[in-house]
Amino acid sequence: MTPEELRAETPGFEETIYLNTGASGPSPRRVVEAATDFLAHQEYDAPREEGMYAAADRAYAEAREAVAGLLGSPEESIALTQSTTDGINRIASAIDWEPGDVVVRTDLEHSAGILPWQRLADLHDLEVRVLETRSGRIDPDAYAEAVSDARLVCFSALTWTHGTRLPVRELVEIAHDAGARVLVDAVQMPGQTAMDVTEWGADAVAAAGHKWLLGPWGAGFLQVSEEFLAELEPRSVGYRSVAEPDADTYEFHPGARRLEIGTTNPAPYVGLREAIGTMDSIGYDAIESRIADLTDRLKQGLGEERLLSPREYESGLVTFAVDEPEATVERLENEGVRVRSLPTGAVRASVHAVNTAADVDALLEAL
Repeated sequence: MTPEELRAETPGFEETIYLNTGASGPSPRRVVEAATDFLAHQEYDAPREEGMYAAADRAYAEAREAVAGLLGSPEESIALTQSTTDGINRIASAIDWEPGDVVVRTDLEHSAGILPWQRLADLHDLEVRVLETRSGRIDPDAYAEAVSDARLVCFSALTWTHGTRLPVRELVEIAHDAGARVLVDAVQMPGQTAMDVTEWGADAVAAAGHKWLLGPWGAGFLQVSEEFLAELEPRSVGYRSVAEPDADTYEFHPGARRLEIGTTNPAPYVGLREAIGTMDSIGYDAIESRIADLTDRLKQGLGEERLLSPREYESGLVTFAVDEPEATVERLENEGVRVRSLPTGAVRASVHAVNTAADVDALLEAL
């Protein structure tokens, strides 16, 4: 498949210059059809065939397998969630916190990496330490000092504010040397770049499929290391999280499935699996090359004085300064160009491989 072919079967790109996949990506027909066809099978056919729970279990298992391939990790390290926020909360709630424990996050985090720690600080008397950054970059020395006595560190692999790629492996090693666990928010990466989270060495990675993968809402996922998993004590339990649901006493599932709970709609995970396969069929070399070319065109048109993201390619997220961000986004929307404003007082365009040079030029002209 080519990016042009994928665009042609994605209705969300037909009448809109859509440059907001960093928030949510419109799904192609094949993804929506995979999810709805499964839903029809489960509700109409499965009751008289394999059974509704058997159909759902198969969908969950196939989704875990697809996510494992996407992330380059063992299938037993994968848990299905509903979103990145859900995944972060499942990790946060499964840690046996003690008063005075330190959680470190950066000032680049999305609310998914902010609110769970604020809540835990209220519940368990934690210290939430915020590392200040500059232009989407972390100073290694300041980071090392901040995490020196931390219990957990949470940061984004690719920043939603600047589109910068953080040196995940280096940051993980610094935190591990200090005795801290590391939870990485990687939601901006799947679908726009190849991933191998085992190279990062992080203790947990949270993401979802509704952005650059162009998957449906409601299909998130976690990858958790075996060592970290042994320390976690889930606060919720259901038939999917235990080894034997009907046993007299429960034992958590030996894999990351212990962080799953019970009955959830399988259809989004079927859509997620189809979305992962669709991006694989294009190939990440082709995807990244096209995003790099298109973002270069956009950055050149914006000019250095407005550009807040790195001039050289790091991702499809391009952040730039305007005088009135919210009013500008509203005006662009009225002209058929979809971007978003950021809490930092800037505007962000998300340039995917399914976008075109004409899309970029339309944004520049509208600005």
